[in-house]
Amino acid sequence: MIKELMHDPIFLGGKSEIVTIEDLQTAQDLLDTLTAHKDSCVGMAANMIGVRKRIIAFDNEGKYMVMFNPEIIKKSGPYDAEESCLSLLGGPRKCKRFQSIKVQWQTEKFETRIKTFTGWTAQIIQHEIDHCNGVLI
Repeated sequence: MIKELMHDPIFLGGKSEIVTIEDLQTAQDLLDTLTAHKDSCVGMAANMIGVRKRIIAFDNEGKYMVMFNPEIIKKSGPYDAEESCLSLLGGPRKCKRFQSIKVQWQTEKFETRIKTFTGWTAQIIQHEIDHCNGVLI
């Protein structure tokens, strides 16, 4: 189900909780909402739809991907970036990102995966994991 976007910076600034099997519907809602905003958004975290759970969904080179309980376990190649966010009013904001990140997460079956992402996809993932950690750009 498509959900309303959360714009409250106090809510968005809170850390998200670990995901369990009971949170699978939230992942579907997140995907539905991301798809509805595909013209202006490449990734979302569950707190952007009002749910403080560690779930992110994003465009992974043309196909949507969902991660449960994602954590960056290695990063390299820092650079300065400017990003916007559907949940935050105003224009782009400056932030620090990394060209390459190694991420550990769980699938919808709660199988652990580890993969290295680079470039634009890595930047999207970093933005969404920041949301999970209560970090606003």
